[in-house]
Amino acid sequence: MFEVRPPAAARVVVGVSGSLGSLTALARAAEEARHRGAELWPVLAWEPPGGELAVGRSPATALMVGQWEQLARETLLTALDEVFGGDGPGLPMRAVIARATPGRALVQMADREDDLLMVGAGRRGRLRRALRPSVSRYCLAHAACPVLAVPPSPLQSDLAAVHRHNMWGLRLDSGDLEREFETVPPDPDGRG
Repeated sequence: MFEVRPPAAARVVVGVSGSLGSLTALARAAEEARHRGAELWPVLAWEPPGGELAVGRSPATALMVGQWEQLARETLLTALDEVFGGDGPGLPMRAVIARATPGRALVQMADREDDLLMVGAGRRGRLRRALRPSVSRYCLAHAACPVLAVPPSPLQSDLAAVHRHNMWGLRLDSGDLEREFETVPPDPDGRG
């Protein structure tokens, strides 16, 4: 005698870190999950600072693991709230906190052929590429399912430019803002 099980629900697994790129990917993943009738699996992967070897070397570091996990949980909840608000995504969802490197955690979660793995992909400078390996590249190279790399929001480059101005203490050109407001059509209700 054998047991017949219904097929497991399709899943859209998405990496979440709290960055603007990951929030864009999370919103896009929810749309894709709705379109496919799939469950949404937002995954936040975390590692102790210094990696797993640092935890074994110092008792003080081992005591902090619970706090780092709580911080990861809060980061994921904040990201979900920023994208979906208090009502949630309006579809089946299973949020996951994983203690592993982000690429490895995402590939292990999206282990079925019918899964879809979504990651944020943005422009990265040389220094950033040298210091931190690309999660999206790792996923593309190792995943057993399709991987969708979501480009950053167009507003992200504008925000980065403002951040650079602030970092260098440069003044923003208010004329740019004035010209943009001139191109906005008036409010039909007469309030704007």
